[in-house]
Amino acid sequence: MPDLKFCGLTRPEDAAAAASLGAGYLGVIFAGGPRLVDAERAALVLRAARSTARRVGVFGSQAPTEIGQITRAAGLDVIQLHADPTPDDIAAVRAESSAEIWAVVRVGSELPDGLDELFDVAEAVVLDARVAGTLGGSGRALDWAGLAEAVARVRRGRALVLAGGLRPDNVGEAIAALAPDVVDVSSGVESAPGIKDHALMRAFQTAVASATATRGR
Repeated sequence: MPDLKFCGLTRPEDAAAAASLGAGYLGVIFAGGPRLVDAERAALVLRAARSTARRVGVFGSQAPTEIGQITRAAGLDVIQLHADPTPDDIAAVRAESSAEIWAVVRVGSELPDGLDELFDVAEAVVLDARVAGTLGGSGRALDWAGLAEAVARVRRGRALVLAGGLRPDNVGEAIAALAPDVVDVSSGVESAPGIKDHALMRAFQTAVASATATRGR
């Protein structure tokens, strides 16, 4: 079963709900947008989970020194880098923090160049939808089946996180096509930006478990 990552958390009660559903990762946003939190708020939200779930911070174009400072202040385990990071960007951030680094690749109709090198230098690669004017959180889904063959060629068993428009009613299709290690949901389980709907969170967890059982048969 893929690990669950509930992202865009802004409220302690939502982090606690995510942990109760067995989420492996809890995400907070430092990259702007309606789910933006600061380090102090992030620490408060994540502390409410009281679980072994790993804490992920989503960053945009901040300087590596600022990313390192926020990571320490918020007690993060994973740095998720948006804004089309390069291997050099990852190396610069790694010099400022011992946290894992996930490189986000924004995908349109096909995979961009350089993906193989990102798999080499990051602990995981995150596939998200490319939408003009936003780094992520758009709610737009990828063409999972259309990308499956190309992803399998470049992935070669390395860690893959799947984001972009996942919801309880489509996550099974995404898992069947790409077999990700982590499924990352934010807007797909919300009643409003940054406000998680706990019934949708439960439905998402159930859908992931069902898809995994079906794949295993």
